[in-house]
Amino acid sequence: MTAALTLIAGALLSVLSPPAASAAGPVPAPAGLTATEVGFQGFGGLPLRGTVLAPRKARGPLPGVVLVTGSGSGVPREHLLTEATEFARRGLAVLIYDKRSAGYTQFRRSYSELAVDALGAVRALRSRPGVDPAKVGLWGLSEGGWVAPLAASRSADAAFVIVVGGNAMTPIRQQVWNESSGLRRAGVSGSLIDRGKRNFARLGADAGLFAEAFHDAPGVLERVRQPVLGIWGGRDLQTPPEDNPPLFARALRRGGNTHYTFRFFPEADHGVHATPDRGLTRGDALAPGYADLVGSWVRDVTSGRLPEADTAPLPEQDHPSVAIAPSPWWASVRMQTAALALFVVAFAGYPLAALARRLRGRTVRPVSRWAGLLAGAGLTAAAGLVFYIIYLMAAGRYPDPGPVLAGRPLPWLALQGLAAAAVCAGAATAVSWRRAAGSVPVAERVRLGLLLTAGAVFVPWAVYWGLLVP
Repeated sequence: MTAALTLIAGALLSVLSPPAASAAGPVPAPAGLTATEVGFQGFGGLPLRGTVLAPRKARGPLPGVVLVTGSGSGVPREHLLTEATEFARRGLAVLIYDKRSAGYTQFRRSYSELAVDALGAVRALRSRPGVDPAKVGLWGLSEGGWVAPLAASRSADAAFVIVVGGNAMTPIRQQVWNESSGLRRAGVSGSLIDRGKRNFARLGADAGLFAEAFHDAPGVLERVRQPVLGIWGGRDLQTPPEDNPPLFARALRRGGNTHYTFRFFPEADHGVHATPDRGLTRGDALAPGYADLVGSWVRDVTSGRLPEADTAPLPEQDHPSVAIAPSPWWASVRMQTAALALFVVAFAGYPLAALARRLRGRTVRPVSRWAGLLAGAGLTAAAGLVFYIIYLMAAGRYPDPGPVLAGRPLPWLALQGLAAAAVCAGAATAVSWRRAAGSVPVAERVRLGLLLTAGAVFVPWAVYWGLLVP
């Protein structure tokens, strides 16, 4: 059953998720800059290629920065060309590289391996003529905001760390907030978000469908000794821009690091690009002042002028994120698999057994017509919940939950109605069996016993998933 669930989720994700980007190779030099191709080794000796952009008429050794991109397999270096160009025009040597695709899939990735790749890029940039090896740091966007601090925590070769749209929380907490935000924008509230989405995400993590779900971001930040610049867009729809800065500050302070600067760009998106529609669409240009901030901050910290807990008023986000722990034992993959197996056997088996009897010419008067409703409604509600939430999960940031009534999508209301009908039918079946106990054949008692056992398990299962909660 677990394998089947994995296959279903994988198939839907492969159909509904965008394909992985492919590496595009060298980039031409933008006006006023030089572009130099470099190669280096990443984790496992994997050869990686990149481009160093630098001012054409640079004076003296330059500070440098390696840009670490966000999630995706094989993301090409061009994805960060705008950032690299603008930073280089502020006097930095900037290395962008094609992200690995080997060992990176929808269900398998390693921040540790990506950190090794990033440190390989740092060494490559430190070795370039015209670059000051003592002034090379890391910049990480989104997923790179987990990778860059991890790399810096392992090596003093990185002189500083910059995170953009970064998280000091677990990836599963960020992702659930991200997906829930999409549902809230569609007008959804209540148990679908509070229970259905949240519990399915951690069940997926337990089943191995969510790589690095519980990455210990605070523990990593406690080991970062370099100065840190954190930047967030006020229109970030993927990372909670209000929740994260205090989490960063607490983790850094626990490690004794107070050399951090936090800045916010109110009308910018997740990548701190200008956005015309409150974060839904990314503009081509960076937010005004963003590149200037990076250039001046890097020059300051690499010249020994370290910030001291320098932050600004937090932006407001529409709703808070929620910490998510691994599933308790009673809601684990094994227990969920057992419950679903019971529902299939009991709910589907009840009408199939009656059909088999008819085909053999044998009929047994049912104890109650309610039993058929319990079997049908229970099986449909359980299967429908699995497929509906997988569908929403695969849709990512832009889900279409269907028509919404009073904060509940109609498909979800239908599943809740089926769950309530199953519970009522179970109670009515139990009462009918009790009244007719003496006249029920042994075989029918077994069939009813299995059906009612499944009905009893269905009640807490449906509460857990939000089908019996407003």
